[in-house]
Amino acid sequence: MNIRRSAAALAAATVVLGAAVPAVAATPSPTPSVAIPDGLYGTTDPTYDGVWRQSLALLAQRTTGVTPADRAVAWLAGQQCASGAFAAFRADTAKPCDAKLMVDTNSTAAAVQALAALGGHQAATEKAVSWLKSVQNTDGGWGYTPGGASDANSTSVVAGAMAAAGEKTSEVRKGGKSSYDALLKLSIPCDQAGDGAFAYQPDKKGALAANADATAAGVLGVLGKGFVTTAGKVREEVFTCAGSAAPLTPDELARNGSVYLADAIGEDGHLESALPGAEDQPDYGNTADAVVALAAQGATEQAKTALSWLEQNSAGWAKQSGPAAYAQLIFAAHAMGADPRHFGGADLVAQLDATGPTPQATAKATDQAADADADADKKDDSDSGYGVWWIVGVFLVAGIGIGFLISVRGRKRQP
Repeated sequence: MNIRRSAAALAAATVVLGAAVPAVAATPSPTPSVAIPDGLYGTTDPTYDGVWRQSLALLAQRTTGVTPADRAVAWLAGQQCASGAFAAFRADTAKPCDAKLMVDTNSTAAAVQALAALGGHQAATEKAVSWLKSVQNTDGGWGYTPGGASDANSTSVVAGAMAAAGEKTSEVRKGGKSSYDALLKLSIPCDQAGDGAFAYQPDKKGALAANADATAAGVLGVLGKGFVTTAGKVREEVFTCAGSAAPLTPDELARNGSVYLADAIGEDGHLESALPGAEDQPDYGNTADAVVALAAQGATEQAKTALSWLEQNSAGWAKQSGPAAYAQLIFAAHAMGADPRHFGGADLVAQLDATGPTPQATAKATDQAADADADADKKDDSDSGYGVWWIVGVFLVAGIGIGFLISVRGRKRQP
């Protein structure tokens, strides 16, 4: 999920195209206007995306077998309001949430996905899920804020949260409608311009315009998938739009969206930015999201070109955009069965880890090295002779090197 097509996002989207930001939040400033809290990933202003980027970072770490630092997890859990909702960022968590604080579905749903994956936060996730259910619209979808018109991105990230929390998305209903019903209304029939795509929202006249970002989200939403997914079964049928005969099944809607994404990616291997007035340029974040969506639907062959393009071209974007961008790339690699530790010559996991508190797994390795140093000092005090010290030193260095290799190689990627 990246820069959404809302007025607020468009007005502020001047930093880095494709950076992962919630639906209507402004792009975070590269110069923080508030102090970066201890435990938070990234160095940019967290006002609009603190919970979002922290959630994606922790979820990506969990997906790759990394145990995040306790204070990083505590920071995210501490952002929750008593109602169960999350805002984009609370600078003072000692102050209760009030009516002036804008809580939103995107931050809440992202936090649910992360906390559910981390485990040990059942009470928090249950409260968050209850709040999300309470603000579901009667068309079955969700808007960015409570009471806002349903949009494809918000509806899909909430559907992913419901699935992560063990809910059946088809049974989470308001007015008899589920997230599928809301997304169906936002899908474009095969015989119209943008065939198979999802729109973010209808325009003032009710018309639907194809949106690649909303389409990537919509594919996951109708499949009941979250940010993290594995490749679906490769489809044998012809990879074409499923037609306009109603009612389309969730699988058919997902296939239609995948056909649109594959066509939009084309031979270039990436999506283009769609911001009004901006020159066309690669949209890295949406391309990563498209890879996840295509893989989830079973269109892995169509996703290979985009994944390869990301491996070759995304390093600069990820470095500039920060933790959420690294997380998006990790999700794309994971969905395709690729190794995020060897992604175009880069270790995405190590790069993500470096944007925040040292994970527990790394901290343990450091502690082991420190213990080895202490043991060597004791040995030096008790032994005499240059030969003995030299032998101890050689084995110490070798031990630290082996321990480091074991630590790095031992972080197994989650299935």
